[in-house]
Amino acid sequence: PPFRDLPSLIADHARSRPDAAALIEGDTVLDWRSLDRQADRVAAALQHEGLGPGDCIVLCAANSIAYVTVFLGGLRAGLAIAPLAPSATPLQRATMAIDAGARRVFIDSAVAAEAVFWPAAVPVLQLDDEVAFKAWLDATVRPPTPVEIDPDWPFNLIYSSGTTGTPKGIVQQHRMRWAHIQRSTVVGYSTETVTLLATPLYSNTTLVALIPTLARGGCLVLMSRFNAGAYLQLCQRHRVTHTMLVPVQYQRLMAHPDFGRFDLSSFRCKLSTSAPFDAALKADVLARWPGGLIELYGLTEGGGTCILLAHERPDKLHTVGQPAEGHDIRLIDEHSVEVPRTPGAASDASGEVVGRSGGMMSGYHNQPLLSAEVEWFDSQGQRFLRTGDIGRFDEDGFLVLQDRRKDMIISGGFNIYPSDLEAVLRRHPEVAEAAVIGVPSAEWGETPVAFVVLKDFGASHAAAADRAEAVRQWANADAEVGKTQRLAGVRCIDKLPRSAIGKVLKRELRDDWVGPQPAAVDGHG
Repeated sequence: PPFRDLPSLIADHARSRPDAAALIEGDTVLDWRSLDRQADRVAAALQHEGLGPGDCIVLCAANSIAYVTVFLGGLRAGLAIAPLAPSATPLQRATMAIDAGARRVFIDSAVAAEAVFWPAAVPVLQLDDEVAFKAWLDATVRPPTPVEIDPDWPFNLIYSSGTTGTPKGIVQQHRMRWAHIQRSTVVGYSTETVTLLATPLYSNTTLVALIPTLARGGCLVLMSRFNAGAYLQLCQRHRVTHTMLVPVQYQRLMAHPDFGRFDLSSFRCKLSTSAPFDAALKADVLARWPGGLIELYGLTEGGGTCILLAHERPDKLHTVGQPAEGHDIRLIDEHSVEVPRTPGAASDASGEVVGRSGGMMSGYHNQPLLSAEVEWFDSQGQRFLRTGDIGRFDEDGFLVLQDRRKDMIISGGFNIYPSDLEAVLRRHPEVAEAAVIGVPSAEWGETPVAFVVLKDFGASHAAAADRAEAVRQWANADAEVGKTQRLAGVRCIDKLPRSAIGKVLKRELRDDWVGPQPAAVDGHG
């Protein structure tokens, strides 16, 4: 289909179904007519301040109706949107806002209560200050000047989670978001869709569900902060049909003592992305939660996407699925040479996953060298994006991920995949979660150590060292753990450090082990 921008699609739904619910937050319901008008008012207010195509605004706040209307109004004015994480430090926020070239900043009371260093002379408006927000909108009485959106204009500037370093601004164009809307047909979005959003709006994970829901005329139910019990209540109350959750949220929901008491029969599809999704957890979701389960694998930067229809292929839960239609997924070795693949045959040959599709970022904002580092070109000169993940294809063309390239441990010349050891540790009856990292070793170069969260750790901190050593010995005795993979140490902690969308921050674990713990860690036990 010919390109359509999201603001135009919003206007279509406002004309065709003006009284239908578009956004729900708590007891507040905004219909499509009101959403369209509010987006117009925001666009007009921004244009009144002299903002237009080529400019950028920052949003740094919790999920809310006001947040969504400002996002859409900014798009309608032809602006790029830079949603920032409220959990970032004030200095990080300021750095990202400067990098984005922000012309205006929108925050909420929680962000306003902290020390803030926004760029000088950039106006800041608090979204949940109803008096100030209304006054800003009312200052402009004229309707917005229509803007014809170019598909190659930036839609948003997503800053990476920073799990391994300084966040990078990922420029996603309107063309890329249109490709996501087209792909959404596999998920079944329609005017009957009710999507519950329980992940933050600054994350691409959330936008992947928000954009197609609005584009197809569905309804969005917003949670400002995830809570398993409250989430289940909203599902039942609003007869939710779709949701996007990260694996750790599925884990908490399935472990909720009252999970089975809620009526979830309205569900048609549940989505997951952003972090490794354990096969056993997928099986539990399929067994106890009505509706389909789809795992999406790919980068915020775009490139290739794999889709696993878990409800159709329960025998492939250990994979992330097959390449989406029109997506080209390949493997390359450490020398950037393509790994040969024979269709219909399983292979032990693994490599870094690279992908190409109609939805790819134009590059990292103001970072041409970093942009070039993630690009790979095949023999025909076609551009692919490197994922940093190591994987292999099975005989049916399903992608099996092995680990992150940067997380791979090289010990004594042998490659060790932390995910293999984490899977072993999770089988221990007392272990709830586990993360394995490599730490320096004088003898081996690197050696693996583990952080584990025990199911009843809170009641027995005093025996932490003994229990950690027992877990280490148990894991090292497992038949799947080779001599070179043996854990040199295990530490019990209350919880794994995670980003707001559930990614384990292994950089923090590594700093915790190597920094405060100066004693050498050597040998494979």
